[in-house]
Formats: sequence, C-alpha cells, structure tokens
Amino acid sequence: MHSSTQTALPVLQNERADILDVLRGFALFGVLLDNIFGFTGWGFLTPSMREALPTWPADGIVGLSELTFINGKFYSLFSLLFGIGFSIILIRNEQKGINPLKIFYRRLFFLLLIGAGHLFFIWEGDILVLYALIGMLLPLFRKCSDKSLLIWAAVLIASPILIDIIKVLLHIKTGAFLDNIAQGVDKRTGLPTDDGFRTYLYNHGAGWQEWRNWQASGFLYRYAYIIESNRIPKVLGLFLIGFYAGRKMIYANLENYVSLFKKLRRWGFIIGIPAAIACTYFEIFQKEVPNPLGLGHTIFYAFSVVPLCLAYTSVICLHWIKKKGNSKLKVLAPLGRMALTNYLMQTIIGITLYYGVGFGFGGNIGPVIFVPIGLAVYALQILYSNLWFKYFNYGPMEWIWRMLTYGKKLKILKTKNT
Repeated sequence: MHSSTQTALPVLQNERADILDVLRGFALFGVLLDNIFGFTGWGFLTPSMREALPTWPADGIVGLSELTFINGKFYSLFSLLFGIGFSIILIRNEQKGINPLKIFYRRLFFLLLIGAGHLFFIWEGDILVLYALIGMLLPLFRKCSDKSLLIWAAVLIASPILIDIIKVLLHIKTGAFLDNIAQGVDKRTGLPTDDGFRTYLYNHGAGWQEWRNWQASGFLYRYAYIIESNRIPKVLGLFLIGFYAGRKMIYANLENYVSLFKKLRRWGFIIGIPAAIACTYFEIFQKEVPNPLGLGHTIFYAFSVVPLCLAYTSVICLHWIKKKGNSKLKVLAPLGRMALTNYLMQTIIGITLYYGVGFGFGGNIGPVIFVPIGLAVYALQILYSNLWFKYFNYGPMEWIWRMLTYGKKLKILKTKNT
C-alpha cells in the first residue's frame, strides 16, 4: 500500500449518498417486521395456542403474508448494503493512499464487540456478529474481476441447494451439535422445553433469571439454525453483489442504470412471488432437510428471497430517480444514517414490550395486534431520527463506533458550520 500522511476519517455528511441511507432506512422497516415475530414469541406457540387467540384466523393471514413477502428479504437488502459499504471504504481510502483494510478490520472488530454484547446479553436473534465475522472474508475477493464477483455470488447463493442435497443423501443435520449443547445447557438451568416455555419466558412475572437462563442457550440455538439453514454462504454471496454494485458506483449514478432496475423489478417479481408462495407452503408443513421434501423449501427460498430483495430495491431506486432525489422517501435517510442505533433500539423496545422482564405481552397477542405496534415503533423511529439530526452529527452508537474505528474524538453536537 501507499504510504501517506493523510489520516483516515469517517465519511462526512456531504460525502454520503442519500439513496444508501434511504435504503438502510427502508431495510429497517422489514427487519423490524421480521424480528417482531421473534420478540413476541409467535414461533414458540403451538397451533392450538395460536388458534385460541381472539384474533385468529386473521393472525394466520398476517403471519403468512409476512413469511411470504417480508421474511429474509430485508436482511438481504442489509447484506447488499454491507457489501457496498466495503467498496466505499476501499475506494475512498485508496484514493487517499491509506490502507483501507486496516480501517475495515478495525470497523468489523468493534462491530463484532457491539454485536457480541447484543447477542449474549440482550437478544439471541442478533445479526451483527454474523455480519462482522462473514465480512472479514470480503477482502479475499478484493482482486476479483467484476465477472468473477458475480459468478462467486451466484455460486454462493445457490450453494445451499447442493449442500442440502448432500444432507439428504447422508441424512445429517449440520447444526445438530450446537442443538445438543444448547439442550444440555437447558437441563442445567431448568429451562422448560415443552409448551410451558411461553409462560416461563414471556408472561408478566417472569424475571431476569428466566431471561438470563434463555440467553445462556438461546444463542446456541440461533447459530445451530444459521448453520442448518446455510445462512453463511447466502450472506457472503449478497455481500459480493453489494461489493460489485459499490465498485461500479451504481448508487452514485442511478440514472445510468434505469434499464437494469426495470429488469430487476420485472423479473424479481415474476420469479420471486411464485417462488415465495411455494416456499411458504413448505414452511407451513415444516418439511426440513434431511427430509427429502425439505429440498423444496431450500430451492424456492433461493429463488424467492434474493429476487424479491432486488425487486424491492429497484422499486425504491426507480422512484428516487423519477423524483430526482426529492422523493418523500428522503424522510427515511436519517433513519438509515443511524441504522445501528435504530436496530439496537428495536431490540430494546421489543424486549421491554413482549418479554416477562418487561410488560410480558409476548405469547398472548397475535400478528393482527403486534404488527401494527411494530409499524407504530417504526414511525416513531422516523420521527426521532429526523429530529436527532437537527442537533447531532451522528447517531449515538454510530458516534461510538466511528470513534473506536478511527481512534479519534469526533464532535457529535452540530455547530453553526455543520
């Protein structure tokens, strides 16, 4: 690398691409709707428990709609944006003769620490640790040609199909070892593994000890699922698509890619919607690998999540182009500028509302009630994010993360000149 006396600094506001912040803000919408099904314990309810709720069967319709059109699609968008962010760090620092990998790895190291705190002490559904760990592989693809990046991305995204074929043939579950460890932890902590889990964790009166007992094994179950569902190659593949898009600086020249966005929108919906409906069918009947029928879920997942993610992204970009950047969607930009803060805040709100350590609403209400609550939380985040940046340069967690990354004290309060 070139030596230089220039010092690495975080991206300034006038250097940011608003469309990327808008997309981050948009991604947080789907992430919240996705995660709220986890916060509320909906997945722990048996069919009879769900049907006993006064809002059934409308709950089932809302749940299936989320599973079909939201689940996985917005996390995929975050993965694309992560890859774009890597390209920006490379390009910006290389232009200044600064070693970009040093900055990138410092950034990921501190993201890993933040994520570890979130994963081990707050919520087992954390995604930050996974992103930080997989992100460390991105520099391996730094010298790849554009064509090679896309080939690698396609292979990685499609690889779960081959992996699951092998699982079926060998009749194995790759996440079983973590599941076994987690079950051993549950026995030591007295965590119920039957229908009593809802009362144990979610009902009002369940305390900090019950919550901590779940945290002791919850992250193990989480990573057993991540391994079993072949999440790692999927995420890396999406990182590489984002890296490609960032390298081509598509976000800075959207008008030159109108034709591409229209194709992605059209084919994303044509392929993604039928595949998503089929994927939901397999999800309902819980056909999982190594059951051979589980391959249906794997195949349709691959052909639904990424196409719909690209279609949703293209819709936003085409609208942005049409409005010449003056779209009403610009209200989402402050939300995206403090995406880390808002992501963590969603968890805190979710735990407070739904777990027994808070108000204990979890396990007692269905999607007909908790999805509108999620929409209200999202609207509140839009409001306070826009208000926040009237007075501050960074979101609170972004401010801490940047100072740790760059080893410098940064002014968080705005002055007359900022």
